Amino acid sequence: MTSKNTAQTRTRLLLALWDLGGTQQEVKKGQLSKRIVSKSQKVADYQGSFEELQNQGAIAISKKGYSLTSPKGLEVLGEGLKSGDFKFEGTIVGTWAANALLRWISQIDVAVVSADVPVNGKGAIGSYDEFKSVALEVYDKLNQNYNLDDLVPIYRIRREIGGQVSRQNFNEWLLEMQEKDILQLQGGSLSDSDPDKLEDSITTPISGLRCYAKRLNS
Repeated sequence: MTSKNTAQTRTRLLLALWDLGGTQQEVKKGQLSKRIVSKSQKVADYQGSFEELQNQGAIAISKKGYSLTSPKGLEVLGEGLKSGDFKFEGTIVGTWAANALLRWISQIDVAVVSADVPVNGKGAIGSYDEFKSVALEVYDKLNQNYNLDDLVPIYRIRREIGGQVSRQNFNEWLLEMQEKDILQLQGGSLSDSDPDKLEDSITTPISGLRCYAKRLNS
C-alpha cells in the first residue's frame, strides 16, 4: 500500500521505536509491530518505510529487531514531528502515541543532541548502584508530589527515568532492588487498565504482573 510509505508514517514509526527504547537497545520486531500496525494493516505495508529509514541511516535493522541510530535517527524524528504535514491518520490516537509525544516535548532540548542525554541532563545509567539512586529519587518525588500513599506506579517510575536506562536493565535492576529489600513490588490493578501502562509495569515469572513499588527502608 503506497499510502503507508509516507513521511508521517515514517515519523510515527520512529516515534514508536524511540518510545520503546530503541536508542538504548534493539527493539524486537513483534514489539514494534504491535505498536504501529493496526488491525486493518499488515507489517508488509510498512516495508517501504523501513527500507527508506534504513537507507537514510535513521534506523538499523537486524534479523530480530530494529534500533534507532544516534544522532541521525533522532534528527529525522525531530524534523518529522516539527513538520507541518505531520498528523495521525484516523480519528483515534493511541495512548502510547500521546504519551510518547508528551515525553518527547519534555526532552526536546536534549533528545536530538545525544541518545545518552535524558530529561534531567545526566548521562545514561550504566550500573545498578546508579540506577538505585535515581530510582529512589524518582520514587520519593512521585510519592510526595502526587500523594500516592507509598504505592508508586511502576510505569510512572519507568517513564520518569525515560531514556536513561534500557527497558531490560530497568526490569532487572528494579527486581534486584526488591531482592535486596529496598523496594517491594506489588500487584493490584491500575485504575484505567491502560495497556501501555501495564506494558510499562513489570511481569515476573513467579509473581506475575507487578504494578506498584513500595519503599521498605528510609
